[in-house]
This record gives sequence, structure tokens and C-alpha cells, in this order.
Amino acid sequence: MVAPSLRARVRAGMIDEIKAVARRHLATDGANLSLRAVARDMGMVSSAIYRYFPSRDDLLTALILEAYDALGDAVEAADAGTDRADLRGRWHAVCRAARTWALAHPAEYALLYGSPVPGYAAPQDTVAPASRPPLTLIGILRDGLADGRLSPPPDDLAEPVRADLAELATGFVPGLPEALLARGMAGWTQLFGLISFELFGRLKPLVPHRDEYFDHQTALMADLIGLP
Repeated sequence: MVAPSLRARVRAGMIDEIKAVARRHLATDGANLSLRAVARDMGMVSSAIYRYFPSRDDLLTALILEAYDALGDAVEAADAGTDRADLRGRWHAVCRAARTWALAHPAEYALLYGSPVPGYAAPQDTVAPASRPPLTLIGILRDGLADGRLSPPPDDLAEPVRADLAELATGFVPGLPEALLARGMAGWTQLFGLISFELFGRLKPLVPHRDEYFDHQTALMADLIGLP
């Protein structure tokens, strides 16, 4: 029993070290990862790293899953730490947590929300972790609707849009009116567009007071949704 346990610990430690080196490469080279370069930095022959990650895509997927889970942990903790009755306060807390995580982990954020990696297709098991931030935001709307503090907006959706959102709601947030889901999704996409513009330098030097600008923009999102 001891030997397999030791081997498992050694293997887990090697995997962690490989991912740590790969994250450093993300910071300097972007998502253009090379297993050979990672192996070289670790003092390994290139063939040895394939025992842990059979391909570059496997390593990328591992980094993506970790990043999505870290971001998900951050936004869910922010939501859980805010008064459940304060819908607008929860919205701001979740938005700020997403921005704070992104600014602290720019390379990982770029891997998730930057340009697609040529030749890489994310597998299905990345979908659930990727859904955690938007589901946290939509959960605020669902809670407000359930206790009557939030009313759905007028339904002026075009029929194809309503059909798409109805299908989406069935899979993720059953019972949420399509018009409210549409506004929640507008807030979600605007949030990550706002973060991306800041992180990728689109706001420099136009908006020097970026903390205040961020709060102003997330307040506009809350207004659009109708958060009290």
C-alpha cells in the first residue's frame, strides 16, 4: 500500500510542477505552449513529459479547468459573503470578484477569454466550470424573482431569440422568464467585455479612474436588469 501511494504523490507533485512552469510560459508567451519548452525548463528530456500530459492540448485543458474553477470559486465566494436580500450588492460583489481575479491572473484570464488557441478545441468537461460565473450572476436574478423583489421586464424579444433563450433556460435556469434571462446575459457579456477591455489595454489612457468606471458600468448593468 505504501509504494503505490508514494508513486501517486510523486506523480501528483510532477503534474503540479509542470502546470506551474506552463503558467509561467503563459505569462511570457501566451497560449502558444510547447511541451518541449516546459520540459527543458524542468530539466527533463522532452519524451518524459508525455508520461504526464500526452499532448499540448491535454496540458492546456488542465490549465483551463484550473483557471475556470479558480474564477468560479472567487465569484461564488463573493456572492455567498453578501447579504442574500441585497440583490444589487450581490451583483456588484460578484462583478468585482471577477475583475479582481482577472487582474491578479492576467495570463490565465487571457487563456479563458482571449483569442482562441489555434488548433485547440476545448473538450466538453470544460463547460460546467465555464458556466459557474454566469450561473452565479443569473442566480441573483432567480432569487430576486422567487421572493418578489425583482420583476421580469416587458417581453419584446424576437421569436428566434425567445426560442433560443427558452431552450437555454430549460437546461440551466428552469422557470426564468426569457426577457429577464436576456437582460442577465447582456450583463454577463458586458461584464467580461469590460474586464477584457481593461486587461488588454483598450481603456488606457482613455479611462484613468478604472475602479470608479468599473463600478459605474456594473451599476448600469444592474439598472438594465432592474435590480432594486
